[in-house]
Amino acid sequence: MTSATLSIDLGALVRNWQALDALSEGETGAVVKANGYGLGAPVVGRALMRAGVRSFFVATAEEGNILRAAIGQGPDIYVFSGHMAGDTKPMREAALTPLLNSVDQMLRHVEALPGHPFGIQLDSGMNRLGMEPGEWSAVRDIAVAQGPTLIMSHLACADEPDHAMNAHQLAEFRAMTDGLEARRSLAATGGTLLGRPYHFDMTRPGIGLYGGLPFVDAVPVVTLDLPVIQVRDVMQGETVGYGNTWTAPRDARIATVSGGYADGLIRAMGSKATLFAGDVPCPVVGRVSMDLMTVDVTELDHDPAELQLMGRHQSVDTVAEAAGTIGYEILTSLGLRYARNLMT
Repeated sequence: MTSATLSIDLGALVRNWQALDALSEGETGAVVKANGYGLGAPVVGRALMRAGVRSFFVATAEEGNILRAAIGQGPDIYVFSGHMAGDTKPMREAALTPLLNSVDQMLRHVEALPGHPFGIQLDSGMNRLGMEPGEWSAVRDIAVAQGPTLIMSHLACADEPDHAMNAHQLAEFRAMTDGLEARRSLAATGGTLLGRPYHFDMTRPGIGLYGGLPFVDAVPVVTLDLPVIQVRDVMQGETVGYGNTWTAPRDARIATVSGGYADGLIRAMGSKATLFAGDVPCPVVGRVSMDLMTVDVTELDHDPAELQLMGRHQSVDTVAEAAGTIGYEILTSLGLRYARNLMT
């Protein structure tokens, strides 16, 4: 088989949710946007629903449609982008709950789907999505009278516990929502780890479920094994890969593995990345190309059949660091060519 194997430990995913759930007294939802952070929203959603999740969060109505088909009726599916033009039919048919971001969205929702559930997203300082304080003040009484199922905001710097923005946004969110009867949510993974003042009625972890930072106690969820297509001897002074960017400092044994930037293995990781043969680290040499990577396996006493990029020795965040990015990008970039192995 020339396809790499992406193993997804659904049991570990559930344990991560349970660990984050134990940190707060309110409800713990789950963010499964971007196709379950690249791991497959249907399989992730079903596993989390069996574990007890009753509130899911997606980015768009289209994502909500796919998730609803997988998990059936019952759990709430909140849509971060709110009620966009063209969303009325999927909102109604899939029983999705838009998180309304503006007065325009509120008018569209009330007119198109009177009596249909909705939530509200407020901008507490991130300046990305949600109603700003002045806008919210103008419609607050009217909006609350309609009975929102959830009022939420999002923290900009929750992965930096000491950042002043966290306390600032907490104060802003409380100023906009204290005294209301609607359920409130401010914390994703990082906010959940900030402690009780940030928890309110619901936390909604995302990256922490999938084994990523800032949840340092997360159980690894993803293992990625890349098959070796060919192994060759490279003499001292010869070059490897596009652009001749790596020159062998000695006679070397070089393995070519199946996997490249078309599979979400970002080109920028280049020679900073490491793969593993068992416990032995094997550095990537030369450029990451569309379908292939070249790896120095000189230190091994055998030619390996496969090498591991993510797993026991290396987390998604370590791989991300080599590429100068974050674990979120690595996970959500994982391609469709992998043979996916689901473990429970």
